[in-house]
Amino acid sequence: MLITDTQRQVRDMARQFADEVIRPAAEALDRDERFPAEIYQQMGSLGLFGVGVPEEMGGPGFDTLTYALVMEELSRGYASVADQCGLVELISTLLVRHGTASQREQWLGPVMRAETKVAYCITEPEAGTDVSGIRTTATREGSGWRLNGGKIWIHNAPVADIGFVLARTDKDAGHRGMSIFIVDLHAKGIERGPKEHKMGQRASQVGALNFADARLGEEALLGEDGKGFHMMMSVLDKGRVGIASLAVGIGQAGLEAAVDYAQQRRQFGKAIVEFQGVQWLLADMAKDIEAARLLVQSAAAKIDSGENATKACSIAKCFAGDMAVARTADAVQIFGGSGYIRGFEVERLYRDAKITQIYEGTNQIQRMIIARELLKHGARA
Repeated sequence: MLITDTQRQVRDMARQFADEVIRPAAEALDRDERFPAEIYQQMGSLGLFGVGVPEEMGGPGFDTLTYALVMEELSRGYASVADQCGLVELISTLLVRHGTASQREQWLGPVMRAETKVAYCITEPEAGTDVSGIRTTATREGSGWRLNGGKIWIHNAPVADIGFVLARTDKDAGHRGMSIFIVDLHAKGIERGPKEHKMGQRASQVGALNFADARLGEEALLGEDGKGFHMMMSVLDKGRVGIASLAVGIGQAGLEAAVDYAQQRRQFGKAIVEFQGVQWLLADMAKDIEAARLLVQSAAAKIDSGENATKACSIAKCFAGDMAVARTADAVQIFGGSGYIRGFEVERLYRDAKITQIYEGTNQIQRMIIARELLKHGARA
């Protein structure tokens, strides 16, 4: 797919930043599970957060395709860093689409400059894929609300300043009884669980949040009362393009590492890249990465043109996530025993890839969405 000169410039800036700043720090960040605030501050100054925020609201005003290009390049450096970019993109999109002028003025700038850390708070013990199962409640109290309940596996929970919390405001109204609240996570009545220790993307902080009679002002409500579920769903297509792009970046990093290693590693008197079996592994990696990249860019273009992009986004996310796991496994195979050792990039990439089949909707759910869209709209592209 052809990209514009502006999109190429933004992609190249993200690529340079990934090569010079992110990638050299990735091994230590993975080992220490550290939140790299200094990298995020640099990204904020470069305009790599809130990629789609309109210029009149203080953002760069780029489209979804540009966002996908940025996500892939950042993920080539380290997927945890790209994940932060994706998180900010979802939060800023919610604010742009549904926030009041006051909410946008208060939060957009600090979030995009990485001065305020955010969390996107949906998942609960009995409400992961099935969002309708959430039990966190927000009850009217005077001119404000009282928040009770808990969330698990929340990205940035151990470090976030504010959370965008989906809560039930009408227990009898199903999907129409949920609302989103902007919650000060330093306030009384809010407790954080310990930081979880994950298989991959270890520098992305994940943990639980518990709310015990936390009081919220009227201004905490984002958008309309009862519209929270639909607001969250409205950003999922873009979110899936982001995760698919992240998966492509992981795969691309694995391919680059594998090609370099295969040319250096010698067995039986010659470089292993001269063996047909290795060449076929590299070829399969390259073709699937390129296919995933084009699926991502096609889905992004559909969003930007205003088309129904749901099927395309689910196809891209499902294919790219499965590709990242399979093809980073190939990268480990090419490295042989070295690929199984901590400190080698491909070992980390293999661990980082797995979550792309799970978050932003498991790949089993993506297949259900694809089938639903086929039955609703027909099989013709």
